Amino acid sequence: MLTGSRVALRLVERGDVDALVTLLAEPEVERWWTPHDRARIERELFDELDADLTAYVITVDGEVVGLIESSEEPEADYRRASIDIAVSTRWHGTGVAVDALRTLIGHLIEVKGHHHLTIDPAVENRRAIACYEKVGFRAVGVLRQNERGADGTFHDTFLMDLVADDWRRCETGSDADA
Repeated sequence: MLTGSRVALRLVERGDVDALVTLLAEPEVERWWTPHDRARIERELFDELDADLTAYVITVDGEVVGLIESSEEPEADYRRASIDIAVSTRWHGTGVAVDALRTLIGHLIEVKGHHHLTIDPAVENRRAIACYEKVGFRAVGVLRQNERGADGTFHDTFLMDLVADDWRRCETGSDADA
């Protein structure tokens, strides 16, 4: 379990599937994630789990309010990871996503030793981009037709990254000029 200021991140369990089905079916969440029914969630998180993927539920006072995942590059010369996150609409704008991201970022950098993190929201997902900027991610550029959307067509994503040195400066408050 990873603990933030308001959130706790714990590894996804089979008992979380109902909450994840509900979360990922919310219109404002599903808009950015392709449809995830029960079978797909179980397949991706338990049956065919990628060895480099770690999935956590985001909880507030024990309630599942989101999902956050990291995919890690195990090769020592490339110690990097990517992050995906989905938070229930009810919790948008409350700081829960920022806290969850900070918690996972700190773990990936300080405990797991990653030096470079990426995240790639849809270009049109301005709320997500603003959230990621709050925790220190910076724009890299547009990945054209990078992801299939809920409508079945491919759309552009906005690649953002965060390097460990910037994270540490930001966390210690020595990033006043940035």
